[in-house]
Amino acid sequence: MADLPEKAQPGLLRSSALVGSMTMISRVLGLLRDIVIAAFVGASANADAFFVAFKIPNFLRRLFAEGAFAQAFVPVLADYKQGNALLAVQGLVNRVAGVLGGTLLLLTLLTVLASPLVAMIFAPGFVSQPEKFQLTADMIRITFPYLLLISMTGFCGAILNSYGRFAVPAFTPVFLNLSLIFAATVAAPWFHEPVFALAWGVFFAGVIQLLFQLPSLYRLDLVPRPVFDLRHEGVRRILKLMVPALFGVSVSQINLLLDTVLASFLPTGSVSWLYYSDRLAELPLGVFGIAIATVILPNLSAHRAAAREQQFAVTLDWAMRSVLLIGVPAALALVLLAKPILVTLFQYGALTPRDVDMAALSLRAYSLGLVAFMLVKVLAPGFYARKDTATPVKIGIIAMVANMVLNLAFVLPLLWYFNLGHVGLALATSASAWLNAGLLLRGLLRQGVFSWQPGWQVYSLRLAAATLVMAAVLLLLHEDISLWQEWGWQRRSLEISVLCIAGALAYLGTHLLTGTRLRHLRAPGAV
Repeated sequence: MADLPEKAQPGLLRSSALVGSMTMISRVLGLLRDIVIAAFVGASANADAFFVAFKIPNFLRRLFAEGAFAQAFVPVLADYKQGNALLAVQGLVNRVAGVLGGTLLLLTLLTVLASPLVAMIFAPGFVSQPEKFQLTADMIRITFPYLLLISMTGFCGAILNSYGRFAVPAFTPVFLNLSLIFAATVAAPWFHEPVFALAWGVFFAGVIQLLFQLPSLYRLDLVPRPVFDLRHEGVRRILKLMVPALFGVSVSQINLLLDTVLASFLPTGSVSWLYYSDRLAELPLGVFGIAIATVILPNLSAHRAAAREQQFAVTLDWAMRSVLLIGVPAALALVLLAKPILVTLFQYGALTPRDVDMAALSLRAYSLGLVAFMLVKVLAPGFYARKDTATPVKIGIIAMVANMVLNLAFVLPLLWYFNLGHVGLALATSASAWLNAGLLLRGLLRQGVFSWQPGWQVYSLRLAAATLVMAAVLLLLHEDISLWQEWGWQRRSLEISVLCIAGALAYLGTHLLTGTRLRHLRAPGAV
């Protein structure tokens, strides 16, 4: 990779590493959580019901807490910070808290009251299975308040990120994982239907995560004191940016939710297979893609506010290179090691070998789109930092329609001699993610706000060589899957660790041999 301009500093790299390390802790615990849940409920009807009840508020959380809201709020907050008036920032924070919190409180109350209708909308295939449907509706009443709690947590986290306090928001998700692990291992026997322990675990996690943010905000003198005021200038600007952004920035999440709707019509276990495979595909996305996106948005917003166009372009270029550096080898490793990873992590207790086979197929399909998912995370901020919501919305509509068409094409047997089932849903999601990422990149290039920096040809050759060497090492060391089925968790853990370490050393070693150095990873200075 060629050096970036001399003024580039490692500030963003350090911040991304900090966020990534905190997120890595959360993701490792998240894997432990999923291991516990897989052993607890496997891919049963109860598991499908819980995953749907959890996915609905979690999907909306990604819109409000991580997606459209953050993309709209952070640039406006950056403008208010530019004036260095704490009183004005406090006024914005208070009114945004009032409008966001009040809206979500109303939505939560309506959803709790109408949970059967919500279950019917998001999992219509469950209607023909009364017990499963009722269980889903009952758990939605418990899990949906998580949306309000975690969205306010995301709001607080966006404030902290804008002031360079990345560690606390990045560490906060740990509490969800700890809460669900406690629910499955300790609290489950307290319930007549043990799966309800997981639903309550989600609720209490939201409470803990919100409270965890407040001491850091107190030190900034920015603890929100909600005021419902739609006429406030900053609130109006955020709403103007946020309404179209609700669709544009969260296309991949909407696609995953559509997968859940269609999966509800497929055989029991399909929702769970998609959940376990999606969780593994999201590990590199969450640790690296979201970490980089979290760090660059405040910097892009600050560059735009100060009219530093060259630094804006260089920051986006660095983000793309960083995403590819991690995303390409991670995607190929997940394709090659899908079954060994799933067996090692999840095939205990209630999860069966057939469940592993089915989840491996969808994991490979999701892995084909992993790089695209990560690119979307870092390309979308390039528009929203410039307060351009129209372009991503148009692109989002195109990607959304493509995903729906591909879903039907891959799943309905009317269009093929056979249908791909849950694997088709994962393939459609990956294909639409590539379309989304490609159109976002084309838009940034056409608008002239992004330009390729020197060194891409050399960087690409090094990346390709390192990835191919890694793949060769993994294939050489890979044991037959039947042996993995016979081993206990200790041997499985040892073997997967050897594979991962060997692959990582091969990848990094090839980069070093071909000339990549740490100085090549330096990024534009932080805000």
